[in-house]
Amino acid sequence: MVEMTPTTSKVLVLDTNSERSAELSNRLSFMNYDPVVADASDSIEKIASQPGIAMMVGETGSSKKLSRALQLLSKKQPHLPILLLDNDANIGEFSQDRLARPVWKIDMPLRHSQVDRLLRRAGRYSGEEKRQRITGSSRPIRHIRELIEQVADFDTTVLVTGESGTGKELVARTIHDLSDRADRPFVPVNCGAIPADLLESELFGHEKGAFTGAINTRAGRFELAEGGTLFLDEIGDMSLPMQVKLLRVLQEKCFQRVGSNKVQTSNVRIVAATHCDLPAAVEREDFRKDLFYRLNVFPIEMPCLRKRSSDLPDLLDELLLQHQGEGNSELRVSPAALQALAGYSWPGNIRELSNLVERLAILHPNGEISLEDLPAKYRETHNEVDDEVEPLPVTNRNLKAHLQAVERDLIKKAMSSCHGVVAKAARLLSMQRTTLVEKLSRYEIHS
Repeated sequence: MVEMTPTTSKVLVLDTNSERSAELSNRLSFMNYDPVVADASDSIEKIASQPGIAMMVGETGSSKKLSRALQLLSKKQPHLPILLLDNDANIGEFSQDRLARPVWKIDMPLRHSQVDRLLRRAGRYSGEEKRQRITGSSRPIRHIRELIEQVADFDTTVLVTGESGTGKELVARTIHDLSDRADRPFVPVNCGAIPADLLESELFGHEKGAFTGAINTRAGRFELAEGGTLFLDEIGDMSLPMQVKLLRVLQEKCFQRVGSNKVQTSNVRIVAATHCDLPAAVEREDFRKDLFYRLNVFPIEMPCLRKRSSDLPDLLDELLLQHQGEGNSELRVSPAALQALAGYSWPGNIRELSNLVERLAILHPNGEISLEDLPAKYRETHNEVDDEVEPLPVTNRNLKAHLQAVERDLIKKAMSSCHGVVAKAARLLSMQRTTLVEKLSRYEIHS
């Protein structure tokens, strides 16, 4: 694996705590980074014009200049990672659900290993193409993001479970993109789509003449993924004899091509996925118990779409943008159609939703998709409601505009009842003062 060496890359430090910012500056210089410490005396333009690989953000609320610089910098460099110092007052302001950038928290007191790991990750981050595309802000999805963040930098084997179509491969790719192996291959293989007698050759490769049809020597997926990540999809469909061979490779970190006596070492990270109930398969003796425990080191269970229906507007927004074509017309879903879709059980999960949006984009390339435009089964809303299902807000494609209007009204009423005192209004709204100041400016509400 190619090791990334820290370069003299700039790291912007925004913190009104001068003692802490000085400590950060010293540590960054020691680690061969170029710290740019911004304080209240710097001009907004100077602060926001600094290019770099990351922002380290501490306290900014007491300085209107730093808060303004942060807003401006967010516009100029929208994908620059934020390394957030451990401060509960800031966590809400830089929620990963609100920004098109990664937000990683740094513990205090500072730990060299954590700072080094996160800055290396920031150095690998290249913007939109590496952005996490796990869409949604529901509690289950926020939990999934947290698990991915926690495990990405370790070589721990991950087992992703969940129904078909929930996005298990996306989880695997996101783990790979955030890991130290991001510059090495990500190699997926569907264990259920390859005949059992060919899977060994597919995974480990074969020598010329090893079996009928082996007219050339061929590298397997383990070799192709060397230094990177091997994604074993539908691992529950693997035959028992093949499970034994895979277990040996996972334990010994070595393998042999079919028809060869040469032992090759393997340096790959394994992420496996299945829609099957593996513990039940173990009980039926359809899946080896020792392999299950070897794979199930760090389990991540993807929630089905019917249990995260509050993410439906965001998912539709993203899918509609993908399918609206090259024209300037904007596809949108009517409130009635959205409510009908929220009442559907989605047995095919996000894959089914994507297929539906693609079909609707072809049939109705312009304007609003109404309830009548949906296929009949999606218009039926008599499905039983699951107790675990998150309720969908009554809204439409203009979700953000609707929520902003409600938020602006609440802020105006709070400011009026508190006679224009920002601190009191912030407490009344259970909001950080700095956040309220930002929203007052955005909505042009004068105190």
